[in-house]
Amino acid sequence: MSLVKLDPRSPLCGTAGDSALHGPEDAPTARLAVRIRGLNRRFGDTVVLRGLDLDIAEGEFVALLGRSGSGKSTLLRTLAGLDPADPQTVNASSNHAVVFQDARLLPWKRVWRNVALGLTGPDARRRAEAALREVGLDHRQDAWPVTLSGGEAQRAALARALVREPRLLLLDEPFASVDALTRLRMHGLVLKLWRLHGPAVLLVTHDVDEAITLADRVLVLDDGRIAAEEIVPMARPRDTGADFQALRRRLLRRLGVESSEAGPITEAELIAYPTGEIL
Repeated sequence: MSLVKLDPRSPLCGTAGDSALHGPEDAPTARLAVRIRGLNRRFGDTVVLRGLDLDIAEGEFVALLGRSGSGKSTLLRTLAGLDPADPQTVNASSNHAVVFQDARLLPWKRVWRNVALGLTGPDARRRAEAALREVGLDHRQDAWPVTLSGGEAQRAALARALVREPRLLLLDEPFASVDALTRLRMHGLVLKLWRLHGPAVLLVTHDVDEAITLADRVLVLDDGRIAAEEIVPMARPRDTGADFQALRRRLLRRLGVESSEAGPITEAELIAYPTGEIL
């Protein structure tokens, strides 16, 4: 993959700031999982993406925000190879996996067989079982998908994606269909698995708080381009103090929402884990 200069304030360099990924000449370099230059997408007379540029470094966690219809899912489909693109325009890791808003499990296959789908070799079941253990579903490996809860189904979909050890993990609003408590637990699980496996992650979401909680860098897609970029300066696990609230207000303004309309989020609204960790 290509190399990119990183801003020394980036979390990938040990500290954080509010500048773009393209840094000064003396900044350290990192390999790219995604490099896009001048991507255009249109459907009939509607222009969805116009001259879009994007870099995602290997191992970086990026969240993508945008209004409905802004082109977020179109961009993700392009990176997933579901929509063809000129390789001179889009250069992304071929070793990638996607988790969609719905789990898309095959109802006629048991859970472990869904996770092992496409795997070859005598160790396919062992690898599927190991992936299910990582997401806390080893006790459900022989279950039928119809018997899973919404959260369990999404965890199975996450296991199916990670069993292939992707270098690029694409998440298309994977928590949108689960309840609030399950969503918070899924946040913690995704961060744990990201640290364990180390893929680059692109999370498409409508949720500003989710983006700040999870990502190293938050992008706003508007009018077919990356209209704003914020490097998240807070260490994980993240509280909802002044830095969180200031970043939230900036992103909401970029999305055309005044912070007074959304209201602040407080720690009382979050779930504390038994260890005391607050997501």
